[in-house]
Amino acid sequence: MPSVAAFRGRDPLTARMMQQLLAGVSTRQYEASLEVPPEGRHSRGSSKSAVSRTVVRRTRQRLQEYLAQRLDGLEVVALFMDGVAVAGQTVIVALAITRDGDKVPVGLRLGSTENAVLCTELLQDLLARGLALEGRVLWVIDGGKGLRKALGDVFGDAAVIQRCQLHKARNLDALVPKARQAYVRTSLRWAYRAASAPAARRQLTALATWLERNGHAEAAASVREGLEDTLTVLKLGLPPTLRRFFATTNCIENLIGTLRHVTRHIKRWRDGDMRRRWIGLGLLRAAERFRRIKRHGELGVLVTALGAAKAAEHAA
Repeated sequence: MPSVAAFRGRDPLTARMMQQLLAGVSTRQYEASLEVPPEGRHSRGSSKSAVSRTVVRRTRQRLQEYLAQRLDGLEVVALFMDGVAVAGQTVIVALAITRDGDKVPVGLRLGSTENAVLCTELLQDLLARGLALEGRVLWVIDGGKGLRKALGDVFGDAAVIQRCQLHKARNLDALVPKARQAYVRTSLRWAYRAASAPAARRQLTALATWLERNGHAEAAASVREGLEDTLTVLKLGLPPTLRRFFATTNCIENLIGTLRHVTRHIKRWRDGDMRRRWIGLGLLRAAERFRRIKRHGELGVLVTALGAAKAAEHAA
């Protein structure tokens, strides 16, 4: 009945149930977490099966509504995209940064790997839902080839790419002996903190040469691969706080941490729908706790720099 459906939609007990589960209470233990009812009265709708049915219905509904909402009018200046493994599944998340500094999760895809087809589907879905990207927009990615190719295929030169500097450092750690990791990390840190892109480029080129001379050809190739994309925030001339924020995918990795926290107590994943629902629930949970980025008042510098880059290209 419509009246029953409307009541369930605003039922505070249902909301409390979701809060309990997000706090780590299992469906089996939910009834035991409630206050003891008066003698002679029995609680209803608190059994494991009843709670499970409610969770499935509510999580599926909330995720469907959130991922289908229109994105018209969202003034986006930058987007983060990253893919990680959560609950044994590759999850690709898109997080938008608005002109006011708000963080808005706008897309979610689950797949077996972080490939170009999956990333392209996510990007095309954003456009189909009305995401309007005026001029050039900064994209911060982890450096995966699938993400890079998808951005090039869908947005072309309108996508200004910043490769995550932290991912680059992790890649190098895996390619050099432990005794030399500290030197490499320090060299990267000084390069990425340089006063200008040319200065950073010289330091990174010197590091690659040093690695090559010391028998670490793969590490040297890793430094050179995508080098220019790791220096985009320097080329744009961003203020220090914004430069640090947009230099890595830490922002979206914090969101991924929330997804892992929400799913940490689930031991048995029945199917893809269950993964999607719970990962989506974690996404919504993270969105509720987001704060505006620090020094968001300086985002005008990013907008101006992106516009200037576009104007310079047309002039050339």
